[in-house]
Amino acid sequence: MDFLGLFDPSTADESVDAHDDFTDQLPPEPQVGNVEYKLKLVNPSKQRFEHLVTQMKWRLREGQGEAIYEIGVEDNGVLTGLAEYEMTASLQTLQQMAYKLGATTTVLRERLVDNDNGNGRKVAEVLVRKVPDDQHNIEVRVAVMGSADAGKSTLLGVLTQGQLDNGRGRARLNMFRHLHEVQSGRTSSISHEILGFDTRGHVVSYSEFMTAEEICENSTKLITFIDLAGHRKYLRTTVLGLTGYSPHHVMLVVSGSAGIVGMTHEHLALAIALDVPFFITITKTDVTSPSDTLTSLETMLKSAGCRKVPLVVKNEDDVITAGSNQLAENIVPIFCVSNVTGDGLELLTKFLHVLPPGISIKEKERLEQELCEFQIDETFRVPEVGTVVGGLLTKGVVTEGAKLVIGPLNDGRFLPVVVQSIHRNKAPCRVVRASQSASLGLNQEVAGLRNGMVLLSPESNPCGCLFFQAAVIVLFHATAIYPGFQTTVHIGNIRQTAVIEGIMATGGIHTNDRASVLFRFVRHPEYVKVGMRLLFRDGRTKGIGKITQVFPIQSAVMKDSFCADSAHRSIGEPSSPS
Repeated sequence: MDFLGLFDPSTADESVDAHDDFTDQLPPEPQVGNVEYKLKLVNPSKQRFEHLVTQMKWRLREGQGEAIYEIGVEDNGVLTGLAEYEMTASLQTLQQMAYKLGATTTVLRERLVDNDNGNGRKVAEVLVRKVPDDQHNIEVRVAVMGSADAGKSTLLGVLTQGQLDNGRGRARLNMFRHLHEVQSGRTSSISHEILGFDTRGHVVSYSEFMTAEEICENSTKLITFIDLAGHRKYLRTTVLGLTGYSPHHVMLVVSGSAGIVGMTHEHLALAIALDVPFFITITKTDVTSPSDTLTSLETMLKSAGCRKVPLVVKNEDDVITAGSNQLAENIVPIFCVSNVTGDGLELLTKFLHVLPPGISIKEKERLEQELCEFQIDETFRVPEVGTVVGGLLTKGVVTEGAKLVIGPLNDGRFLPVVVQSIHRNKAPCRVVRASQSASLGLNQEVAGLRNGMVLLSPESNPCGCLFFQAAVIVLFHATAIYPGFQTTVHIGNIRQTAVIEGIMATGGIHTNDRASVLFRFVRHPEYVKVGMRLLFRDGRTKGIGKITQVFPIQSAVMKDSFCADSAHRSIGEPSSPS
C-alpha cells in the first residue's frame, strides 16, 4: 500500500536530518491505489455524498482495509489548503462517509500552508481504516531479527507487555518458550507475540487484557511479531522463520553498545535477498550514545549492495513519512529506543500503527480463488484433540470440515484428512483465508508427520518430488561449487539437505555466478512448484534462486532411473519424468 506524505523524502539528498523541508506540492493523484486527494468536503448533496462513499469503499478495497485521504489538496497535487471552518466541515463529512461503511478515521497530521499573511490555510492527512467483513482485524506480520544480545526479545516484551525492562532482562522472560532459553538468555526457537491497535490508534496489549483472544477482539489492527534467534548456531531456525512464515516486514534490531556485528550483516543480507522490506531499531540508548552506530548504519545502507535511504525518526512527522514511503521510496526508517527508560518507544509504536498491510485486496481475492495450499511449520499432539498442525495458508480458503490431503509421505503420496477445528491467534474460528496463519486440528494421526509438509485440495492432484531444477545465483562461496556439493535448502516452509547433481554448461560456479542447477533432496520427497523462491546455505556459503522445473515421483522405478541418469546426463538433458 502506497501512502503519500506531506513531506517528500526524495528531496532530502539521502540525509537523515533533512526532512523538515515542507513541500508545496504532491505528485498528481494516482488513479489506482488507496490514496485520495480532496480539496474540500463541505455540505455535499445527497447524490454527491453517495458517490463519495462509493469512492471511499473502492479506495479501502485497494488498500486492504486502509486508505489515506489528503484534505485541502487538488487533484494535480497542489497544496491549496482550507480555512479553519472548511477543514472542520470537511473532516466531519469524511467521518460521516467512513461511518456509513463501518470504518474509522484518524487524523495523522495537519499543516499550515501560505502562512505569510498570518491567515494560514490547513491541509490534513487522514487515515481511514475498515476491518474487512470476513476478518476480525487487519494483520501485519513482522519478523524480528538481529544479532545475539541485541535486545530483540526484551524489546518485544516491553512492547507487548506494556512494562519497561529493569536492565537485567526481566521483560524478555515472557518471550521464551524453553527452560534453557531462560537460563542462557538466548532465543533458540521461533515464538510469536501480538500487539493490537484499536480504532483510535491506542495500543491494545497484555497490560490491559489477560489473553490473546481479548486483544484480538478489541483490535482493528494486529501486529504479529515473529521472534527469531540471533546466535549463529541457530541460523537454520532463523532462515526457516523468514522463509516459512512469509513476514510482511522485518525489524532489524541493533545494539547501540555493540554496534553492527557479523550476524547483523548476515540477517540484513537475508532480508535483502528475500526482498522483504525492513526497518531498523537501535536499542540500549540509555547505556551509550547511538551516534557511532548510526554512522555505521548509514554507510552500510548506502553501500552498493544495499542502496537504501536511511531516515532517522525523531518526531511524529518522521513517523508518518517513514510509514508513507518505506515501500515506494526505498526508505529504511531507523528508531533509537531504550527498553529501560522508554525513550523512543512511542515513536516506534506509532510507526507500527501506520505500517501498511502486506498485500492488496485484489491480490488477496485472487489467492482466495485458487485451490487450498497450507504450509505446515509446526506439529503438535494435543490430548483429547489429536493431531494439530500450525502454519500459513498461502492460497485458498479452509473451513471446518474441509476435506484435504496431507503430504508428501516418504513415498511421495498424499493422505486424505478432514479439518475438525481451526484456531487463529489462540482463539477458535470457523474459517481461515489466504495469507493468514492458523492452527488446524485433524481427524486422524498421520504417520511420519513433519514440518515442511503441506495440506492441499484433493483437486490439485499433488505429488512429491526428489529432483528439481533451479536458476540460482551464488551470493558467496570461498572457492567454487561443483556437482556433489551438499547444502541446506530453504523453500518456503521446507528445510532439507540437498545435493547438487549437475550444473548446466559449466564445471563449477563461483561467487556472483549464475547457473541452472539440478538438486536432489537427500532424505525424503517434498512438495515444490515452479516459480518458488529458493535459498541455500552451508556455513558461510549462500545462494538464492527460483525453481524452473520439477520432476514428480510416480514410482520407485522412476526414482531409481533418476538416480542412475543423474550420474551420466548433464543438466541440459535431464531424463524425462514420464
